[in-house]
Amino acid sequence: MSYSLTEVRDIIIPAAKEELLPRFARVERHRKRDGSVLTEADLAVQSRIAAQLFKRWPETVFLGEEMTAAQQTELLQSGRPVWCLDPLDGTSNFAAGIPYFCVSLALLQRGEVLLGVVYDPMRDEYFDASPEQGARLNGKPLRVRPTGLKLNQATALIDFKRLEKGLASRLVTQIPYASQRSFGSVALDWCWLAAGRCHVYLHGSSNIWDYVAGNYIFHAAGGFSASLDGEAIFTQALTPRSSVAAVDPQLFAAWTGWLGVKLKP
Repeated sequence: MSYSLTEVRDIIIPAAKEELLPRFARVERHRKRDGSVLTEADLAVQSRIAAQLFKRWPETVFLGEEMTAAQQTELLQSGRPVWCLDPLDGTSNFAAGIPYFCVSLALLQRGEVLLGVVYDPMRDEYFDASPEQGARLNGKPLRVRPTGLKLNQATALIDFKRLEKGLASRLVTQIPYASQRSFGSVALDWCWLAAGRCHVYLHGSSNIWDYVAGNYIFHAAGGFSASLDGEAIFTQALTPRSSVAAVDPQLFAAWTGWLGVKLKP
């Protein structure tokens, strides 16, 4: 089966511009059972993209963040190619009027990622990757660059909320980097890392629809990452995954060493 990145782009960009931007900072937010935020924009984007993907590739099943866990598990275990969509990653930002959110889409099959797309409609930045083309930003090749920085000179992108308390406390009291940011969209975090806007990354627990496309784009751009257990981050399952990453091998070695991550073969 052939998947055209151009056709995927022509589905994602109009959906984000037409469904998200008119609702930006103008929607009511609701709390889901897990405490996360849901808006009508999430549902509108998911419904539109799912319908258009099915129309173009009817043999490929669709997994969305707003489906039940049972439905999601069944699809991931089906062996069929699966579209994995987060229609609005950064919903809290979106509802509050903070311009840091995106649409994230990946294509998965039998434990492999076949393509990844992350689109930021506020900046009109379209990140995508596939095995054939590598990573791109707005159609131009995207590669991480060696920084020559030591860990104590690096800018870190860290989500403290989901870290084990001892590690979070250690990061605050024994700061190993130069400065730290936390923006609120996992998928977009990975792409900003790939674009060199930050240098090291740490997240305690993110869901497959949050991380899979962005992490794939980051790897396709030449970045380095692992879980806190030293394993590959992506697994085709609903189990949330931790993430440690850096833009070059020297920083990755220093960062994983400081964190005590033992990388597995």
